Amino acid sequence: MSSVTSPNPPGALRKGPGIASALRPTSMRWILRFFGSSIGKKYVMAVTGLLLVGFLVAHLAGNLLLYADESGGKFKAYAEGLHDLGPLLWAAELGLIGLFGLHVFYALQTLRDNRAARQSRYAVSASRGAKTLASATMPITGAIVLLFVIVHLVHFRLDDAFKGDDPAGLVKSTLASPLAAAIYLVGVGALTLHLSHAIQSALQTLGASHPNFNPVREKLGLGLAVLLGLGFASFPVYALIAWGGGNS
Repeated sequence: MSSVTSPNPPGALRKGPGIASALRPTSMRWILRFFGSSIGKKYVMAVTGLLLVGFLVAHLAGNLLLYADESGGKFKAYAEGLHDLGPLLWAAELGLIGLFGLHVFYALQTLRDNRAARQSRYAVSASRGAKTLASATMPITGAIVLLFVIVHLVHFRLDDAFKGDDPAGLVKSTLASPLAAAIYLVGVGALTLHLSHAIQSALQTLGASHPNFNPVREKLGLGLAVLLGLGFASFPVYALIAWGGGNS
């Protein structure tokens, strides 16, 4: 009687694709589907947006040192402390660029999707619901903020004088120009209006939505946006009053 040889000896494990190989395609497909979906895009915008708000709070806190002394010594120490971080500062800045880039990219994706979904004037009107000035102008204020960030970087971060002996003096002389002050006030105004809707919308997207909590969330978003706006707007206003204003 002939024996049949088993391809796998007794006790041997059968070779399979492995857990990592089996899960990888499914996991990747799920991730791509999620971040390509409407809710996935909103989640990315919410998370990146709130992280950028956190940066704004820290940035404002550092800039308030301009008011700490007339000589600008404390602000200079703050600026030098940042520069002394070396590679860590570059890593943080690259992280900020990544956050900002993702936020803008998914905002454009969402704007494109919303426009594609509108098939008629009736559909647009029916889908709008209770619009506010802030929510209706999000693309416009977002574009203004983007331009404002570029101007801000050119004026300060990319100017070698900011790394010199008197960074506070550079800020004061720049914002003491009526033209520069006007540009900053327009940018801060757009930022404030943008944040007044964006903060509470991001919290809602991440699950902070309940009839009892919604009024608190809306007031929190508006209050934080106004505080940030007043804080940043104070610099050009104060510059025009106390630091000059004769330059154009």
